Amino acid sequence: MREEVPRVREAALAWRNGLAALLAALLGFGLIKGRSDISQLERGWAVGVGWLLLLSLLVGTVGALALLHAAHGRPRVISLDEALPFPLADHDEARRAAGQLRLGIVMTLACTALLVGAVAATWYGPEKGAAQLRISIPGSVVCGTVEEVEGGVARVKTDDGVVLVRLSTVRSMAAVASCPKV
Repeated sequence: MREEVPRVREAALAWRNGLAALLAALLGFGLIKGRSDISQLERGWAVGVGWLLLLSLLVGTVGALALLHAAHGRPRVISLDEALPFPLADHDEARRAAGQLRLGIVMTLACTALLVGAVAATWYGPEKGAAQLRISIPGSVVCGTVEEVEGGVARVKTDDGVVLVRLSTVRSMAAVASCPKV
């Protein structure tokens, strides 16, 4: 029983170092490939990635604080009223440290899972669609994405294929969120 607290503290330090290495490896892996800017994602996915990152920060903070508590004890002085005989106090502290160690492990692994989810959503989430234009010309309306403009002619990609539009014939042009399905 005398070695309980040092044994738990030693385990907490080992877990803290191992989990820190895991998170460092994950962050390094996340920087290797994939989108670096969530503004390239569709709005809903970008918001989801933001929430995942915020949750991972909060959960990771709780995990780090729990691991620090387990490794180094509570940052407080107990009053004489609360003082227990040495073996009981030592056992009580070991029990608390072990509980904080378990909490720290769970929270740090949850933080890792949330970060993996955020990275995966960033990599594989749908890309924000290109700006769509609704172009009114004599006799019809063309709606799609402008691929190229050259020599006064716009090359517009529509659902039906590519349409060439002479800019001199354009009556009106407006940006739209999406083209109507015909």
